[in-house]
Parts: sequence; structure tokens; C-alpha cells
Amino acid sequence: MDLAQIAFFVFATAATLSAAAVISVKNPVHAALSLVLTFFSVACVWIIAGAEFLGVALILVYVGAVMVLFLFVVMMLDIDVAPLREGYVRYLPFGLLVAVVMLAEMLTLIGVKASLATPLTADAAGASNTKWLAHALFTDFLLPFEVAAVILTVAVIAAVMLTLRRRPGAKHQNPSAQARVRASDRIRIIKMDAVKPAVPAPAEPAAQEAKP
Repeated sequence: MDLAQIAFFVFATAATLSAAAVISVKNPVHAALSLVLTFFSVACVWIIAGAEFLGVALILVYVGAVMVLFLFVVMMLDIDVAPLREGYVRYLPFGLLVAVVMLAEMLTLIGVKASLATPLTADAAGASNTKWLAHALFTDFLLPFEVAAVILTVAVIAAVMLTLRRRPGAKHQNPSAQARVRASDRIRIIKMDAVKPAVPAPAEPAAQEAKP
């Protein structure tokens, strides 16, 4: 068993344990940090397998974008985050643990890539894995790719509809009511008779000074 296989099993074990922690821990901050570690470990597995593009895309897209989307969902669900902000320091050890594991994975990955005599590629012909992925995705797997895009779009719309709530005191827009609006509903013209304004009475003269 060479260093690449040992690193693969280490990364796969870290991804499995962190994924289990995502659904088992009660604290949402710990769950989010565990999910970041899961994405990073899976990206390391893909890089070991020779799919560098997929590994980098997983870190940039999921860790950098999907985690932000998760935060938006947390805000839409009205989760009380005030206690989480108050105890920010107590989450520091768990965050440092995740950071140390990610650093160890990066160093292991660098060591594995440096020890390989020939770089790992997804294509036996030695072509770039980015070119191989693009060719396979838009030729052989075009239909599953489009179906997955539609499913994800439906899932996002369903999540927004499920979390949409009517809160008292909040202002909401009704597009159908706005489309049916008429000028008479917004402006009312009132006919008023012309009235001559009354002339103000002259001011009373000042009292005359007493004559000597």
C-alpha cells in the first residue's frame, strides 16, 4: 500500500466522520463547520483520483457559495442566533480543530502529489481532466445533466415556498393585485365649487399717544 492509497483512506474516513457529524450534532455552528470539513475532504479525494478540476470546483462552489445559501436558509427559518453570537468564543476550539484537520489534509495532499512520478489523470490517454469532463458531460451525460439542473431548480423554489411565512406587521407585495390595479383605484378626482376667499379684516390702529 503506497502513500496515495493511505491518503485516500484518510480523506475518505475524515469525510465520512464529518458528514455523520453534520446530521448528529445539535449545534448549527458545529454542523456548518463539519459540512465545510466534509466538502474539503471529498475535494481532497477527488484530487487524489486525478480530478483536480472537480476538487477545486467543489471548494469554490460548495464551500464558497452553497454555505452562504445555507446561511440564507437559516435566516429565512427565523432561527434565534442571538445565543450563538453571545457564545462565539466557545466555538473557537471546534473551529480550530476543523482548521487543523484541513491543514493536515493539505500537507498530506501536497506530499502525495510530490511523491508521484507520473501525475494522475482521469483519461488514460493523458489528456486534461477538465477537457475530459467537459467532453463527457456535454456528450454522453447531457440528458442527466439537464435533468439534475431542473431537479435542483425545483428544489430551490420548493424550499423558498415552504419557508415563506406571513408575519404580522410585515409588508408584502401581491403581483396579481398590482397587475389588476386601475387609475381609479389610486387617484380620485373631486369636483369642488370655486369659492372666493374672504378678505381679512384690517388690523386695528395703534393707540394714539396721549397729547401733552
